[in-house]
Amino acid sequence: MKISTLEKNYSANGAAPSAIRLTVPGDCAGLRLDQALAGLLHQYSRTRLSAWIREARVTVNGKPAQPRDKVWGGEAITVQPAADPHSLAFSPEAIPLDVVFEDDTLLVVDKPAGLVVHPGSGNWQGTLLNALLQHAPSLREIPRAGIVHRLDKETSGLLVVAKTLIAQTALVRQLQAHTVTREYAAIARGHVARGGMVEAPIGRHPVHRTRMAVVAHGKAAVTHYEVLERYADATLLRCRLETGRTHQIRVHLASIGHPLIGDPVYGSRGGSAVPFHRQALHAERLSLPHPVSGKALDWRSPLPADMQQLIATLRARA
Repeated sequence: MKISTLEKNYSANGAAPSAIRLTVPGDCAGLRLDQALAGLLHQYSRTRLSAWIREARVTVNGKPAQPRDKVWGGEAITVQPAADPHSLAFSPEAIPLDVVFEDDTLLVVDKPAGLVVHPGSGNWQGTLLNALLQHAPSLREIPRAGIVHRLDKETSGLLVVAKTLIAQTALVRQLQAHTVTREYAAIARGHVARGGMVEAPIGRHPVHRTRMAVVAHGKAAVTHYEVLERYADATLLRCRLETGRTHQIRVHLASIGHPLIGDPVYGSRGGSAVPFHRQALHAERLSLPHPVSGKALDWRSPLPADMQQLIATLRARA
């Protein structure tokens, strides 16, 4: 196939590339529009081209069309590509950050619930990483913008970021050596009789692949918990991570019959007597040796307003 007219201009900064204009050659006669475009624009998948057609990003002779519409040769087509979401993942964004500590080596932030930490499917923009690149542009030179551990989107609290490669390596080693203390306030369903430890491997759920579960072939995971306060149908816990597996506290507490209040994934069965809009989990304490000076550092974050209100409600019910 030969394209009679084709103009392409791709932006290096992640913005949408400029329009592609082409004239359909005669050997495309009788093909569906999406088939013809897939043959003419090999750099894009047919699925993506079909989506752009449905989004009115493609016009034929100046008019919107449908993927199934036939072309006969000679039509003037304009394609306005959408920016590749992957290219936007590492773009700085002016998102407010609650910075609780910063020096030339480390950055500690208090993440609000609702903020995704790292770009991924469905969340290529508006993440903590985008905010960090705006706050400290030099983080672009550090893998994952210096992020060495994560919090779930709906979990609030403290998170440390490395500002240099040396600090990043040191923090990763500290996490592996369990010299980083991470404590969480968690409000679990039911009456937890006493503190204890859950030592159970965590891996992908064998059926529901977007969930984690306690599985025999999973990675070793250890969660320590202590009871701080009991209510009529819930318990306030302090949880300390010995390991850092995905959804670890949520999975471990659910495995012993005490899922977090508000957890939409691991605590939905049976519901909760007190509704809450997210999993009741907050990273309240973070402590570690400074990766350069070795000085012991310790930060604490007060419970956010929504969890304070939840506790007030539970106390009133009790």
